[in-house]
Amino acid sequence: MMMERRACECVFWLQNLGWLSQMGKAAATLSNPLLFQSKLLCFSLIYLFSSLFLALHSTLPTTKCIFSFRSSPLHPVQGPLYSYPPSYGEHKHAVPTTRSSCNSPVYFSDYGSVFEEIKQLCANSTAFGAQSALRYMQGSAESFGGNLSFQKRESYFYHREDGTEIPCGFMRRFPISDSDRISMEKCDGVVVASAIFNDHDKGRQPRGLGSKTLDYVCFFMFVDDATLKTLHFHNMVSTTSEEVLKIGAWRIVNVSAEYLYKNAAMNGVIPKYLIHRLFPNSKYSIWVDAKLQLVVDPLLLIHSLVVKEKVDMAMSRHPYFVHTMEEAVATARWKKWWDVNALKIQMETYCENGLQPWNSNKPYPTDVPDSALILRKHSLATNLFSCLLFNELEAFNPRDQLPFAYVRDKMSPKLNLNMFEVEVFEQVAIEYRHNLKGGGSSLGPKAKMASSDLLANGTGGGCEGYLLKMWGESHD
Repeated sequence: MMMERRACECVFWLQNLGWLSQMGKAAATLSNPLLFQSKLLCFSLIYLFSSLFLALHSTLPTTKCIFSFRSSPLHPVQGPLYSYPPSYGEHKHAVPTTRSSCNSPVYFSDYGSVFEEIKQLCANSTAFGAQSALRYMQGSAESFGGNLSFQKRESYFYHREDGTEIPCGFMRRFPISDSDRISMEKCDGVVVASAIFNDHDKGRQPRGLGSKTLDYVCFFMFVDDATLKTLHFHNMVSTTSEEVLKIGAWRIVNVSAEYLYKNAAMNGVIPKYLIHRLFPNSKYSIWVDAKLQLVVDPLLLIHSLVVKEKVDMAMSRHPYFVHTMEEAVATARWKKWWDVNALKIQMETYCENGLQPWNSNKPYPTDVPDSALILRKHSLATNLFSCLLFNELEAFNPRDQLPFAYVRDKMSPKLNLNMFEVEVFEQVAIEYRHNLKGGGSSLGPKAKMASSDLLANGTGGGCEGYLLKMWGESHD
């Protein structure tokens, strides 16, 4: 029926164009209906036009998102770094992507020249500005970050060159072995870091590495006891050996998480945002959420997205949201955080203290990032931003997209940020779903039933002005 309908439509348009005027006379003398006489012609024309369109389309230049280097005999691409046991299933549940082109493609330079340039930059400490001017608060507290009040946290947003010490975690010892700590301090160039807590994800090997990358770039994966137990179960590591734990490119660092936070996601925030403190001598870093698999060499990523763009940090835009409040509502709606009332208090705190919805006057394309992939130059502004954001996460919850715009827009000095297109993100990393567990995730308590929704009584409470501006109804 569908083919007959399309054939009928084809005949109708051909008749309207006058292309069947002569054929109509001949058709009148035939007994079969016009539809069946014209079907072959219609299909032939459809095939012809489709072929012409595809041929024309293939000859036109398409805007790819990334233009990667090709391997050469001098700099071949590394082969597979590790063979996972079939029982582990590291490539199950990949998230499909449909985007293949973008408005701002990324061009990767030749691998050899990129390697030499990054190496020279890391050796030149003056290229990173007054990094040593940022001093960190020392001491001890009940929590890793010190559990600072709002007023105390706010007092550090405006950095002054007076030697003021910044609160930046480590009010308690980060519980790793001395050998791991020494190895992390020796990493003085580029570090790629990830973490799996509570066995929430699977480890995956980076792909597309150049011939010299493993000799120069450090790869560290932080895991807790629950994750280490799974790796041991699949015979990927030994829990009794004193040797360094390694799986392919990744050096595995066991974190005694019981001495940190009860929430596994909050423990993952420590290496994600305090990476400059865990690796105090590194000059550049890439944070990779464990749900991702890098498929482009990290040196090429740092060079194209940070060095060439002359920025402090690079991360992807969120695929759907541009306003912080959109992300907050989605967090409550999809129960990404269990305490909805606490989310409401957090957003009202930010609204009442200066958070504004995104608008075209802001020097950034969105207020909401996809923070699964973060590329950093360890400059003063980047380190300050990371410290301030971590303090907000400890104060409220580990959903790092919620305080992102508030900290970014309010801090001084300002963060020079490259928020690249989602399509680029999808081309440089493959995203997988988190581990599926019966009974749901145990990353936190079950959702706490709120007395009202995030926008109480149909109003925004302390965020009413924010919402009016977001909806374009404000007259300010």
